[in-house]
Parts: sequence; C-alpha cells; structure tokens
Amino acid sequence: MSTVSSRSAIKWNPKNLEIRTLSVEKTLEPLVTQVTTLVNGKGPSNKKKGKSKKPKALAKSVEEATAFFVARGTEIAKENPELRNEIEKAVEETENDGQIMAKASHSFADDPCSSMKRGSMVRAARALLSSVTKLLILADMADVYRLLNSLKIVKRSATQVRDASNPDELQQKFHQFQKDMAQLNCASLARQNDLKDLKRRDDLAAARGELKQNGELLYHATMASIEHPEVAAAKANRDYIYKRVLGAMERITTAVQASGSSDSRPEDSVGELANALDVFLDRVNMDPLDFDEVRHRPSLEERLESIISGAALMADSSCTREGRRERIVAECNAVRQALQDLLQEYMNSASQGRPTDDLEHAIDSMKIKTKDLRRQLCKAVIDHVSDSFLNQATPIIALIEAAKSGDEKAVKEEAQIFRDHANKLVEVANLSCSMSTNEEGVRMVKLAARQIEVLCPQVINSALVLAARPTSELAQQNMNKYKYSWLKQIEYLTDAVDEVTSIDKFLAISEAHVLEDVTECVRAIQGRSPEMLAQKGNDILGRTARVIQVVKNEIENYEPDFYTQKVADACETLNDPIVTKFTNQLENSVVTLSQTPDSEEISDDMNNEFVDCSRLVYDAIRDIRRAVLALKNSEDVESDSDVDDVMNGSEAGMSRVSSRTADTDAAPTDQQLMRKLPEEERAKIVANVKEFQMEKQALESEISKWDESSNDIIVLARQMCCIMMDMTDFTRGRGRLKNTADVILEAKHIAEIGNRLDKIAKDIAESCPDSSVKSDLIAYLQRISLYCHQLNMCAKVKAEVQNISGEMVVSGVESAMSLIQAAKNLMNAVVLTVKTSYVASSLSQKSGHQHSQAPILWKMKAPEKKPLVRREVREGDNRTPVRRASQKRVISHEKALGEFQQDL
Repeated sequence: MSTVSSRSAIKWNPKNLEIRTLSVEKTLEPLVTQVTTLVNGKGPSNKKKGKSKKPKALAKSVEEATAFFVARGTEIAKENPELRNEIEKAVEETENDGQIMAKASHSFADDPCSSMKRGSMVRAARALLSSVTKLLILADMADVYRLLNSLKIVKRSATQVRDASNPDELQQKFHQFQKDMAQLNCASLARQNDLKDLKRRDDLAAARGELKQNGELLYHATMASIEHPEVAAAKANRDYIYKRVLGAMERITTAVQASGSSDSRPEDSVGELANALDVFLDRVNMDPLDFDEVRHRPSLEERLESIISGAALMADSSCTREGRRERIVAECNAVRQALQDLLQEYMNSASQGRPTDDLEHAIDSMKIKTKDLRRQLCKAVIDHVSDSFLNQATPIIALIEAAKSGDEKAVKEEAQIFRDHANKLVEVANLSCSMSTNEEGVRMVKLAARQIEVLCPQVINSALVLAARPTSELAQQNMNKYKYSWLKQIEYLTDAVDEVTSIDKFLAISEAHVLEDVTECVRAIQGRSPEMLAQKGNDILGRTARVIQVVKNEIENYEPDFYTQKVADACETLNDPIVTKFTNQLENSVVTLSQTPDSEEISDDMNNEFVDCSRLVYDAIRDIRRAVLALKNSEDVESDSDVDDVMNGSEAGMSRVSSRTADTDAAPTDQQLMRKLPEEERAKIVANVKEFQMEKQALESEISKWDESSNDIIVLARQMCCIMMDMTDFTRGRGRLKNTADVILEAKHIAEIGNRLDKIAKDIAESCPDSSVKSDLIAYLQRISLYCHQLNMCAKVKAEVQNISGEMVVSGVESAMSLIQAAKNLMNAVVLTVKTSYVASSLSQKSGHQHSQAPILWKMKAPEKKPLVRREVREGDNRTPVRRASQKRVISHEKALGEFQQDL
C-alpha cells in the first residue's frame, strides 16, 4: 500500500477516499448531485426513443465542474511545492476521467434508452468522482501541511522562549511566540470547525485551549528561572510547562491527521455504577418460564457483587460520612436478600410452569431495593460535593501566605494540605461521574479534573520559588498567575460537577448539612470553642454561597417568568440581609467567646441571637429549594427523595410506611396473605377494582386539565387519588402498603387531606353568589366527609378481623370489597367537588366576590410539547407510511459515492 510521505510528514493512503472535513464534502456535493441525476434511472424505457435535452445540459454542467476542479487543482499545486507531484498527478487523472465522462455522457444523451451506453457512463462517472475526491483530499492535505508547518514554527518559538538567557531576549522571543501562536490559533480554529468527526473536533479544541493556557504560563515560569537560576523549583516548573506545550501540539497534530473512526477515550465512559445498576435491573426482569438456575443465578449474583464492590469503594471513601456509610451497607444487604427472594420465586415459577402469586411482589421489591441503593449512593456523592467544594480558594491562599513568609517548612506543610485538597476534588469529581448518565457532562468533568491534576504540582513549585525568594516581584507575579489559573480551573470543575448533579437533591442535602452545622455551632458556643464556631460558621457561609451559585446557574436555563423571579428574589434575600446579619453575629460570637474568661458563663442572649440568625439562614435555603421545585414538574421529583427526608427530619430515606413495616418483614405480611386468597374471592376483588379504575380515570381526566401550581384543590385531589390507589392495590396483594396498620395510617392521612379540601372548598362556596351551586358544593363536601369516615371504618374492621382470627377468612374479603367501594364513592365525590368548585370560583370572580383565603387560580395546563421532527417508523410498525407524488429525494452524497465504487 503506497502512501504519500514528504517533508511535511503527512500520512495519506491514495486508496482511502475518506472525507474528513465539511468543506470537501460541500465542494463535492454539486458534482455528485449532477452525476447522480444524470445516471439515475431504472433501465430501458417503454416509451418511444428520442433525444433528451436535460441529459445534454447535465453533461455540460459536469464538464464545467470538472474544468473548475482541474484549474483550481493546478493553482493549489503551484502554491504547495511539497505536494506538487501528487496534486499534479491527481489533476491529470481528473482531466482524463473528465474527458471520458464527457464522451460517455454525450453518447448516452443521444441514446438514453441504451443499457450499454448507460453502463459506460456509470463506469466513467465512478472513475471521475473517485479522481475528483482524491484531488480534493490532496487539497485538504495541503491545508493540513500548512497547519503542521505553523506547529513547527510555534514549537521552534517555544523552544527559543525556554532557552532565553536574559529578560530582554525572553521578551523578544515571547513576542514572536505570541505572533506565531495567533497564526496557529486561526488555522487550527478553522480546521476544528471544518472537521466532521465530533470527537476529534473536541480533542482539537481541548488541545488548543491547553496550548494557549500553558503558553502564557511558559513566559512567567521562564522569567522566574532566569531571575532565580539557583532555585531548582523554578527550572523544574519551566521544563514541566514546556513539556505540556509540546504535548498539546502533539495532540493537535494527531487530531488533524487522524483517519477512520475515533477511538474510545477514557473520558467517554459514562456512569459506570449507574449504568451497572440499570443493566442489572434489566437482567433480573425476565420471563419466569425461561429461568435457568445454572445459567442465570451465577450471572446475576456476579453482577450484583460487582455493583456492591463499587458501592463499597464509595462507602469506604475518606469523604463519606459515617451515617451514610452505614446506610449504604444496609441497602447493599437488602438488595442481596431481595435478589435471593426473587431467584427463589423464579425457581418456584419454573417448577410450577406458571408465574407464582408472589413473583410480581418479588420483582417490585427488587426494583425498590435497587432504587433505594441508588438513592443512597447519589446522596453520598452529593454529600461529597457539598462538603468538598466549600471555600475552594482557602488552600491556595494559605499556601501563598506561607510562601510569602519565606518559611519553607510551612510551605511544605501547606503544600501537602493543598495537594490533599486537589486529590479530594478529583476523587469527588470521579465519584460524581460514576453516578451520572450525562455523557457530555461526564466528559467535561473528567477533562476538568485532569487539568487539576496537571496544574497542582506547578502551583506547588511556584510556591516553593516564592518561598525561596519572597521579596522577588517576578516570583510574586508568577505565583499570582498560577493562582489565577488554579481558581479558573476550579471554577470550570465546579460548574462541570454541578452539571451532572441533580439540583433538587443538592439543595435538600445542603439544607440538611446547614442544619447539622448550626447544631455544631451551638455546641461550640456551649463548649466555649471559638475555633470550632468559626470553622462551622464559615462552612455555613460557604454552603449558602454554593447554594446561591448553583441556583443562579440553574435558572439561566429557564425563560424568565413569575417562578424564576421568585427564585431570584429568594436568592437575593439570602445573599444580602440574611447572610450579612449572620456574618456579623458569627464574628461577634467568636470575639465574645475568645474574650470571655472560663469562670464566666456564656449569656443566653448570645446563644439565642445566634440561633435566631442561623434559623433565618436555614429557612431562606428551604425557601430557595421550594421555589426551585416549583420550576419543575411534579413527575420529575421523586416522592421519596431527599426533599421528603429533610421535611420529615429523616435522613435514612425510609418512607412513612416502610419504616413501620420494617420490623415485620420476618413474618408474613397482610399483603402476602391477600395474595393467597382463593381464586374466586380474588376474582371478586378484581371486579370491584375495575369499577374503581373507571372512577379513577374520570378523576385523572378532570384534574389533568388544570395547572396545579396555583390550585390547592387539584393538588389535594391528586394526593387523595394516589392514596386510594395504594389502598386498593393492598387488597390485591400489591403496592407499598404491607399491613393493615399501614392501611389505617393511610386512611387517617386521606381524612386529613379531606379536611383541608373541605376548608378550601367551603370558602369557595361561601363566596359563590349562586345558591344552587353553593348547595351542590356543600353536599359533595359532606359526601367526602362521609366516605372518608367509611374508609377509616373499613380499614379498622379489616385490622380487627385479622388480629382476632389470625388467618384469612371470608370476612376479610368482604371488608376488602367494602374498602374498595368506599374508595370508589370517595373518588366520585372528589370528581364532583372539583367540577363544582371550578363553577363556583368562576361565578365568584364574575360577581366580584373575594375569597377569605388565598385565591384559587383555575388555569388550563399547557399542552404537552410535540416533536418538531416526525419520529422514524421502527421495524415492526404496521402503519402505512404516507407518500406524496413527485417528492424530491434527499441524496446522501457519501452513499452515492460509495455506490459508484462498487461493481456494476
């Protein structure tokens, strides 16, 4: 295989017709279109033979296009003597193939029905397109050659900057280096925008950015080494940056010359742990009749142990809190047990030849336990992010202050702290990537983390130079330059990590952490520890700053409206008066603790004032979180997420029901007993549930029309619907309610919601001017109260029957059916209440009556977004595609070119 290899060191295979750039593709497009149109046909025509005018015109267009390529190729050959021989040869081939194509096309135009002439023209067209493509690729290689020449010039200039012996020479060489860099930047930017391969385009962009950054640092590092040649750290820093400059140029060279498909990169791996959890859940859900214990059990257990190993690494991380570590271990054990239970059910189903009654419950339990493990891992990651990205500038400021003092021992101690801080940031960044499925975000995090690893030793070397010469102005300038670069990279890493982190979980975890820090501050005041008070108080300030930063970046993704303005106002309220007041109170408390003798008692006033200020901070962060959640759809926020954990004061993340039934997992639950009812009794329950489903659909149809963001009636109706669904699922042996005690608890909860709905709807009824509508609404509210009471009674009767009898009897089935009937009646009453409340509210607004409470806004929900592009019809879709006559076909030019390369 021959290749072009001149002084330009360009690697090119003449048999490879890969088009790497958009410009070549665009230039070749008209010729491909003309040739394809000319030769396109389905064989001899049945119509009368005659001469066609259109083929003549197309043949003329092909001749003109070929002449243009030949003329332009000749000019390019003159402009690039290093590639003149190869380009002139390609021009000659193009000219010859163009002449053959012209003769064949004119002959075909004279007799368009001749298969032999058509075949000759197709062969000529294939040869012409191949030669033109070679010519364009060689012209593209000429651009690459000029870019590589610019790289050689920049490399020579960088070497001269590194080898400068005095400041004047360095200034002169660096000025030339900047000029060469500007030319290279323009050429590489044009090449970057022209590349078709997105990965290589990203690689080229990253290399250009690194070259620019290190090129600026090279000047300051070289100046420091010239002024302080006796300091080894200065020379080491200069040589290290020079190697980084050469490495960036080498990556540019690779990106512009690479061919074929892009290889996978380390930063392309996305969410290893999250992806493993998804694959595991997909594998455990199978047809029970296809289960083979010998084949499936080892595979699933191996996958789970691999996931648990990754979870254990996260739990054992130095950044993981002790409580979180224990919960991760507990969830891992729960997932193990759930898998064994599921495998046992699969074995039972395979032996019986049909799915067992408990199989669906085992699958649901497996999904729930896996989801709980994923939630704890996500919480652990956000714990790390919340704790590690606080006061990012503190370590480097401490390092610089130690260097300015000239104490090398102190610098080495601070350098170790700084190194540990950098390693911790990189570790947390990698952990955040392991639980994220955002491919682009993960790639940005890994690139930013790699830059942190590279920059860390350079910052330490600069600090050592400053420590050796603390009075040197050049050493201080060099240090400031590195400080700026470090803080900029930290900002990039922080933004990238925030991009792959869920904001609602981050805010909930930050809120919990602030509460913990406030508790530690109070303990520090009581324990007379001003150092601990200052540390935890600064952590609170750091967390508030991070919350404001993250939220402001988030609302930039939304169109300005009432809700985004509410979020912005909440951030401003926290930032200006509250944080300022807390900062002043913190400083006063620290000073008071430091100046108060141990013999004197701390006044309760200081303690109370600090607690009041802290409560303002905590409440403001909670208000921000609630305002942010108002921006999102209720379906996007998990019902048992960190939001509920903070609201309920439970960091364990257990739901209201699961915490009650956790102790009864060893004994059979009432839900399991419901699944063991006789078939005929279960059929009765299913029939009643179907009637309930119809009422449920009616309620969902009614409440789905309204925007619930400013309508408490719709919110409460949706909550009642969810609870009633859980209660009916229990009667079928499904859902999250395990025992009758859970049903009683949910019945009480739905009664509380009914009371709230009653209060709001009665206020609407009082302001309604129409007496008939008013009386109807009050009647429906009375029905809700009645059916809520019936639900309570049905749940209690069922619990009493099971506690007395100790086994499932027919009376249990009757109480279950009564429960379903009461839920159906309640659902119907809620539907009527929602409809009548809307009518009453509309009449009140028309008459000018005002509600005593906050007004209920009845706004229609915005329609769902429709895709702008019609989705592709998948295989197996039986729908007949709609066709239009004389529709213009869109030709893929690369595909057309490939067809011409094949044999007839």
